[in-house]
Amino acid sequence: MHTMWKGNISFGLVNIPIKLHTATEDKDIKLRTLHKECHAPIKYEKKCSACQKEVAPEEIVKAYEYAKGKYIILDGEELEKLRKENEDKAVEIIDFVKMEEIDPIYYEKCYYMSSGEGGNKAYALLRQALMESGKVGIAKIIIRSKEQLAVIRVYENTLVMETIHFPDEVRKVEDVPSVPAEGQIVKKELETAILLIDQLTTTFDPNKYTDDYRTALLHLIESKKSGKEIVVSKEKAETTNVMDLMAALQASIDTTKPNKPEEKKKRTRKKAVKEA
Repeated sequence: MHTMWKGNISFGLVNIPIKLHTATEDKDIKLRTLHKECHAPIKYEKKCSACQKEVAPEEIVKAYEYAKGKYIILDGEELEKLRKENEDKAVEIIDFVKMEEIDPIYYEKCYYMSSGEGGNKAYALLRQALMESGKVGIAKIIIRSKEQLAVIRVYENTLVMETIHFPDEVRKVEDVPSVPAEGQIVKKELETAILLIDQLTTTFDPNKYTDDYRTALLHLIESKKSGKEIVVSKEKAETTNVMDLMAALQASIDTTKPNKPEEKKKRTRKKAVKEA
């Protein structure tokens, strides 16, 4: 597993050398853009918007736009020095909190943490302390020239660092358009909605969920690759003619009712007795 960051993390006087490894991967299918006429890949060149000339990498500089069309040029060496000064610092766990106090909206990206040289004992100590206390650590770290707030927790037997957004990076809910106010909810509709939730409630098993679109796209690609004719099912999902919210809830409950073989057997036996 590729190491994408290494350094030290500390809590109190305990210092742990660690390495970070990306915990998740993007399995999205990348499609290339081709010229329709000759099927050659389309190139995207970097051009200057003023002189319309293609620009080489060494001719490109970083800048901050502080007003429309006005920039502060930032030298590459200055940025690198600033990054190194902060990146080389040991990552310190600032606080310990309960994980349920952090809303999922703050979470960003997840990294596995492995122990660096000589850090096994301290790593195991932090892991066990987090498990027994039921807490997670809050720390700051610079990754790819950006300071991140992070949660340090235990996943199975491994320490995990999960970057989270700073509060000012989360947009205010007040700015979301067309959110209905808390109006009068019909009690019967609420009870039926809760009943539907109860019927669909189960133990979370991530293995039961699959990316159906990606599977279908891969099937399409493989079929075209082997020259097979693509057959698309014309079957449509059964729909119900639902006229109102209550009817929709009831129809949903009817379609999600668990099979009860015992009740079916009882009905069959009653029918047989009646006919006899």
